[in-house]
Amino acid sequence: MKKVLITLAACFITISTFAQKNKIKITTEYGNIVLMLYDNTPKNTDNMVKLTKDHYYDSTLFHRCIPQFVIQGGDPKSKQAKPGVPLGEGDLGYTVPAEINDTDFHKRGAVGVARDNTPDKSGSACQFYIVVGKKYTDDDLDKVAKKSGRTFTASQREVYKTIGGTPHLDGNYTVFGEVIEGMDIVDKIANEKRDSHDRPLKDIRMIKVRLKKKKHFLFF
Repeated sequence: MKKVLITLAACFITISTFAQKNKIKITTEYGNIVLMLYDNTPKNTDNMVKLTKDHYYDSTLFHRCIPQFVIQGGDPKSKQAKPGVPLGEGDLGYTVPAEINDTDFHKRGAVGVARDNTPDKSGSACQFYIVVGKKYTDDDLDKVAKKSGRTFTASQREVYKTIGGTPHLDGNYTVFGEVIEGMDIVDKIANEKRDSHDRPLKDIRMIKVRLKKKKHFLFF
């Protein structure tokens, strides 16, 4: 009987943890991108959840799109920006504390917080980016590590070599989530023709951004 109770308790803990993950669906003209936000970056996760609940991101643009690097969006000025106008300076008047750690890194599909040259590495209240990235060799990673002083674990190296990412951003920007559906959509957006400011020539809007409903489990 004790074994059964322990097993059920373990299942409940596992399922509860899964259910607590915050997932956000971004609807674009190309299709949907689904993000899973991390639990170990509560300040940045909670901030994006709040903005999403307020429908803040609706109609904002992916205003900076660079193949093999990132796509970036969330600038409030992008909602009504005229074509060709440089974007990226808009914000909400506050920053979110950095939550940089050794676990979350800039693998392909990682979601990070954009920021200016803030001394404490605090990030934008609203602008975020999704890593497109490229693959790196061990020699490439050794050079990045030497320059940055950051050590890559064996598993991180394997990801950067086989899946790709942007390792030179590690340690400088908060990673607080990852794409779990729709990386093909991210790639399409990243490869759009763009101007000298890396703004796509056509407006690529986040038509609607919503929290995905959490699953509920019942035990009998």
